[in-house]
Amino acid sequence: MEPIFKHHLVHQQELFPLNLNALISENHSARLIDSVVERLEIPDIISQYKGGGSSSYHSKMLLKVLFYGYLNNTYSCRKIAKAVKENIYFMWLSGGLQPDFRTINDFRGQKLKGNVEKLFNQLVEMMVDLELISLEKQFIDGTKIEANAHKYSFVWKKAVEKIKRDFKVR
Repeated sequence: MEPIFKHHLVHQQELFPLNLNALISENHSARLIDSVVERLEIPDIISQYKGGGSSSYHSKMLLKVLFYGYLNNTYSCRKIAKAVKENIYFMWLSGGLQPDFRTINDFRGQKLKGNVEKLFNQLVEMMVDLELISLEKQFIDGTKIEANAHKYSFVWKKAVEKIKRDFKVR
């Protein structure tokens, strides 16, 4: 008896484009990133664009790809630019657009500079509102925890308490 294989045509074009939305499950992290970034208020970032000339990639699209990359431990602009062409989740978040690594790097280095703290505060507040995290209890016992970023990175108790006080003021 001969084996039967499923038919596939690698070089055959589709009559209709593939619907990426149907391939991403409702509870996938890419959908959470999309939802959260769409709610962010980013007038300080938008105001940095001069206007005129050729059209720019939207800041929210670039934020989505960056955040999704960071969520998946991809920090290199070159790797993110490659993923936008090869990974369906990145393709979906970018809406099929394919910014190159320089565009992603310039956005991160120029447009986001000075705005990261505001974005982070909005994200934390949004996560509290969505009941994804709680700020009611924080445990500080002076334990030093090794970080991935640097072998000798740790946070002192006084620094955490100061940040907590500053966050409540806002």
